Amino acid sequence: MDDYLLSLLARASHVVSAEFHERLRSRGVSVPVWRVLATLSGGPETVTVLAEACLLQQPTMTKVLDRMERAGLVTRLQDARDRRLVRVHLAPKGEAMLGDLLSAARAHEAEVVARHPDAAAIKDLLRSLISRQARRQRMRA
Repeated sequence: MDDYLLSLLARASHVVSAEFHERLRSRGVSVPVWRVLATLSGGPETVTVLAEACLLQQPTMTKVLDRMERAGLVTRLQDARDRRLVRVHLAPKGEAMLGDLLSAARAHEAEVVARHPDAAAIKDLLRSLISRQARRQRMRA
């Protein structure tokens, strides 16, 4: 499996992410909470979009959001244009936590890039791979 692309991607993600996940745990932040906050940095999202972006099943995402809402990190509001949709928004406490975590994430990324000079090219390649796969999946649907 040393040359199987999917295995290499998964293993690379795991070893690099493990360092940052340890930093999150030392701050008392779970990986799913980090992923939700980071995703919401781009603006409010639906539960379905968050679940996909955070690599969670929708029922698990709902439980994570329940805990985050009780902690004052997010709020859920009905979409103004489509009342069937609920959008998740960062609450002020979530915004404050996100700012600190984004700084930590950027610092970690800078450390990784410093150790691996080809990281920028790898990021470009991964973006291309993701984009092409998403196009293929949309064409099939």
